[in-house]
Amino acid sequence: MYILLTGLSYRTAPVEIREKLALNGRGVDEAYDFLTKCDGIEGTVILSTCNRTEIYITTRDIEKSKGAIKSFFEDYMQIKYEEISPYLYQPSCHDAIYHLFKVASGLDSMVLGETQIIGQVKDAYQKARDLGVTEGVLNTLFQKAIYVGKRVRTETMIDQHPVSVSYAAVELARNILGSLTDKTVMVIGAGEMSKLATEYLVQNGASSVIVSNRSYDKALELAERFKGKAVKFDEMEKYLLVSDIIISCTSANHYVIRWDNCSNALKKRDGRKIIMIDIAVPRDIDPLLKDINGVFVYDIDDLQNVVDTSYLMRQKAARKAQKIIDEEIEQFNEWLSCLYVVPVIKALRNRGEEIKQKELGRAFNRLGNLSEREMKVIVSMANSIVNQLLHFPIINLKEMALGNQGHMYAELTKKLFALEVDEEEQDKYVGFEIRD
Repeated sequence: MYILLTGLSYRTAPVEIREKLALNGRGVDEAYDFLTKCDGIEGTVILSTCNRTEIYITTRDIEKSKGAIKSFFEDYMQIKYEEISPYLYQPSCHDAIYHLFKVASGLDSMVLGETQIIGQVKDAYQKARDLGVTEGVLNTLFQKAIYVGKRVRTETMIDQHPVSVSYAAVELARNILGSLTDKTVMVIGAGEMSKLATEYLVQNGASSVIVSNRSYDKALELAERFKGKAVKFDEMEKYLLVSDIIISCTSANHYVIRWDNCSNALKKRDGRKIIMIDIAVPRDIDPLLKDINGVFVYDIDDLQNVVDTSYLMRQKAARKAQKIIDEEIEQFNEWLSCLYVVPVIKALRNRGEEIKQKELGRAFNRLGNLSEREMKVIVSMANSIVNQLLHFPIINLKEMALGNQGHMYAELTKKLFALEVDEEEQDKYVGFEIRD
């Protein structure tokens, strides 16, 4: 059984190509229906996200399966293979396994170490499993990949370092205020940056949202999105008394939160902490306000410094993650080598035994009456010949099985010795249980 992958991603293809191959909803069901009817494909899992479309398959015939994939693109997707082939990557077996482990761990993502992809891998596998289009090797592969992704995140904390300005704002607020549960956020301005930062704050526990904008209609619209309250721009000052976090991003060319219009309200807080995050350029918040007890002011450069530091931390975590993947790849390959090699070695020994018994029978018939001692000498010689002949093929096959192309050597041995390996015998080795 071989594991093959055909795919493209943001690394190899622009969005106008990726969108042509995107599969979702009923399109996935129909794609599975087409692929499972193709000659040569034993099992398949489709992973389709905004950044990648990848088709994992298992097969006993590489050439047939490659032809099936080409047919899938041309006959089902209605795309000329020549048009997309420059964007495709098609690693086989070891490299396909390695790639999936990196994907599930977030090391192949546009945002290094991002969390969403492991859920997408899990959903893709579960979808294929529910449809009954996987088989033992693919089940084990994807269970292992999901386990590796979880282990990487648990042991390296790679996804705990903010790599966007909006998420950096959340981390700053959390570091100063502790838990964000039951905290009130006031958003000044209704742009995309403000929306994203507020969304992250709400996801992390902030319970109340107040929106102030020069356009009251836009303030109402954004407040409704977060089930919050809209206030008029000239009433903003009094809400500083009840807010814990300020997110400001307007298009004004001057400070909108100034000493002259906001310092009195901030002083009335009597030192209660308030974090003011200014993501506007030019700045919205007068930096002098941080001189008031309990007031913390951060601008876009402060946030970018957090992002830069976090990215370095993610790169460090990625190096640790790589070591974890290498460990898990070795373990998976040992299992896979058993899947390929143990039944082949058993078949090879059986073939040697079959030939030995056949030739011993012929020899005894021709030699006539032999003493017990003479028969033992002949049997011992036959055993020695077979054992010596098979010794190095078996030893070398075991060693080669642990390499990147162990399955290739197993298949080659089957062909060289004309071995017939019982598929049910191979299937005994499928079902390697993955730790959760």
